[in-house]
Amino acid sequence: MSEALQKAITLLALIGLGLLLRSKFKKEQTNGIKEMVLSVALPATIFIALMKIDVDAKLIMVPALTLSFNFFMYFTASLAFPFFGIEKDSSMGRTLVMLLPSLAPGLSCFPFIAEFLGEESVAMAALGDVGNKFFALIFLYIVAMNMFLKNTKSEETKIGEKIKSLLLNLVQEPINIIIISAAILLGFGLNFKALPTIVQEVFDKTSAMMTPLVLIFIGVAVQLKQRKKRLIASLLVFRAGLTMLFSAALITLLGLHDSTMILLATVIPLSSASFWPFAHISAFNSREEALEIPKERRTFNAELAVLVMAFSLPFSTLLILGILSTGTFFAHTSTIAITGIILILIGFVPTLIGRKAVRLSKV
Repeated sequence: MSEALQKAITLLALIGLGLLLRSKFKKEQTNGIKEMVLSVALPATIFIALMKIDVDAKLIMVPALTLSFNFFMYFTASLAFPFFGIEKDSSMGRTLVMLLPSLAPGLSCFPFIAEFLGEESVAMAALGDVGNKFFALIFLYIVAMNMFLKNTKSEETKIGEKIKSLLLNLVQEPINIIIISAAILLGFGLNFKALPTIVQEVFDKTSAMMTPLVLIFIGVAVQLKQRKKRLIASLLVFRAGLTMLFSAALITLLGLHDSTMILLATVIPLSSASFWPFAHISAFNSREEALEIPKERRTFNAELAVLVMAFSLPFSTLLILGILSTGTFFAHTSTIAITGIILILIGFVPTLIGRKAVRLSKV
């Protein structure tokens, strides 16, 4: 058995362990696991990765490339909504516009990059997530506010204050504090080995928790008993196909030949939908609830958002794990592009079958 396959089986076994333990965890406990990952284990992993690489000015391009993917998905994914029977200017359409372009690599991608591609690749992925965070935290909040104001015809503005609050939260987030701290230390010429031994050991031990915690969290948190499963599954498969076509085009444009860089450019955009736009959706939904606006007239569909999050995390996890487990099989643009086309077609199939069934029933 190959080493890659052994890793894949081990990681899947941890997800299975989470599934077995689901009944033992309450919602608050599940959220506690997620917070431990995002606030402790993941920042430690990113800090170690950043402190062990050489600083290169070219790395500034990494967040920009991730941000380009976010905007690509934001402007193009909604073009397929009519085919799926979704109106863009509806609670469902607005919810999907918020969620589909966002990424949550911390939960669905970083552990596998660390396992299969190494620490330097994790550092590259962390830098890429900076652009994604700007998109999810700031841009999507402004989008959500505009949607809310338009839908409720509210005169509330104060966008400047909201943006200021978001920027403050962005700076206070543990992962961003770690990235800024690592950048400062590297700026003074200090690397990980230059830190006191005790500090190194604390970060090493804390980082070791990340992969098991993330995988167990996935198993514990995934919810499968939801409505509209077929539609969401089709949309996520279509999203993955469109993502792989973007990656193939980007790899060709940049002229990438290193297999590790090609795999990074492929799997990072395949990360699950982010929790941040879901947080924005929840905030505006609460405001509309306070205004006693009926569910059918609200800006976003909070139940749909939960469903997307529940399906997106395990789907992206298994897809990324499958790609990295094959070694260098997906380190070719032709393979990536063909897979993307296949996924798009698979995403369309349930809708085509549904439409055909409706037509037959009318005959």
